[in-house]
Amino acid sequence: MLNKYARAFFTRVLTPFAAFLIRRGVSPDTVTLIGTAGVVAGALVFYPRGEFFWGTVVITLFVFSDLVDGNMARQLGRSSRWGAFLDSTLDRVADGAIFGGFALWYAGSGNDNVLCAVSIFCLASGQVVSYTKARGESIGLPVAVNGLVERAERLVVSLVAAGFAGLHKFGVPGIQYLLPVALWIVAVGSLVTLVQRVVTVRRESAEAEAAADREARGSEAAK
Repeated sequence: MLNKYARAFFTRVLTPFAAFLIRRGVSPDTVTLIGTAGVVAGALVFYPRGEFFWGTVVITLFVFSDLVDGNMARQLGRSSRWGAFLDSTLDRVADGAIFGGFALWYAGSGNDNVLCAVSIFCLASGQVVSYTKARGESIGLPVAVNGLVERAERLVVSLVAAGFAGLHKFGVPGIQYLLPVALWIVAVGSLVTLVQRVVTVRRESAEAEAAADREARGSEAAK
């Protein structure tokens, strides 16, 4: 849902900014690299110190690069396999930094091994969820399932919760518990999504093999 509606909305909003960068001679790949560097810096500099509000502010400023670079490529009319590969690869780096930052906090000053483990699970499951779709498509399957919690949902739930949880340092009581709740939601949702994709690939694989068998038998009968 977020991929479909929020992405379309922000693409329209960010189109003028993308056009401005093009006029300045900035390439889409440069935006991708700078955006990822900003997200990684925000996550690994602020989150391990428990500065969730400011870390989220920095990450949010840079995370929209994921929409800007694609918008620029479309305006330039030169979308490429390399650009898609770079964008997808650096998305995984950014996601790893965000959940890695949470894990470092809970392993250190946050002093909660369970939430550290949950953060690591969110990191790993997010990577595997993305891999299942990419691997399924690479062997010729459509992987026609949206899934309960995809990348957009993981980021929005985690970052919104982290940002609000950071307000605890400004004197807002009890709000720090939003982040643990969000991490559990993302962990469970990612697990459900992983199962959905594995089941889908298994079904599509069986259907493809059955269709191939029928075609082979038809070819033999025609002879």
